[in-house]
Amino acid sequence: MNEILVATNLKKTFKLSAKQQKIEKTNQKLKVAVDGLSFSAYQGEIFGLLGPNGAGKTTTLRMIATLIRPDEGDVTVEGVSAVSDPAEVRSRIGFLTSELKLEDFFTPNYIYDFFSELHGVDPVIAAARKKQLFSRFGIDKFAEVKVANLSTGMKQKVSLVISVVHDPDIIIFDEPTNGLDVITAKTVTDYLIELREAGKTVIVSTHIFSLVEKICDRVGIIIDGKMTVCDTLPNVCGNMSLEDRFFELYSAAVGEA
Repeated sequence: MNEILVATNLKKTFKLSAKQQKIEKTNQKLKVAVDGLSFSAYQGEIFGLLGPNGAGKTTTLRMIATLIRPDEGDVTVEGVSAVSDPAEVRSRIGFLTSELKLEDFFTPNYIYDFFSELHGVDPVIAAARKKQLFSRFGIDKFAEVKVANLSTGMKQKVSLVISVVHDPDIIIFDEPTNGLDVITAKTVTDYLIELREAGKTVIVSTHIFSLVEKICDRVGIIIDGKMTVCDTLPNVCGNMSLEDRFFELYSAAVGEA
């Protein structure tokens, strides 16, 4: 199998404010969010990062997407270093995150065209791709409606389309179905499977066991910033359910802490 993304010994530490220390119930001024984490993702697979809130999943994805720089370690995307050549890595990936906030007074048409131009997509190709994607997700009926007047589900669909406007080989989704109704969630998960069938590499961060079991080829379980296990679902779970296996690993990790 062709390794298309390799994360090696990623580490990221954040300073905690007094308020954050109070929330975290700690006197420590530093928090290690990701601690020596490594994994690979292969071409044409859906790889799941599974872990509880605060485990380090989003921080890991933000380092892969070059939004933040790791304190230690590196990520290579198709052999390109995210640390030494972040602009090239950004051109090769798509990143959908809840932190992407669409401006209320823009329309899907305007936003799509803006990001197409930002990524340097040929106008003819961009127009054809917009027609296909807008039709696929039902955005065409709302193309000239301001974001402020769109439903939560439609905003998520627009965000998804923007993340793949340049047809990247690797698409990263941070909690892609979080807060969505069942119909929109199914639309999103069906599209992830379509991307895999098209030979794309999809990385999904989630805390939802059923989503991983439904769509992921391999899973890495993150607890307290560390990768506890990373393999195919049958190899990770054995004769157990993913939920039971996760809590077995979680109990062991907490017991060692």
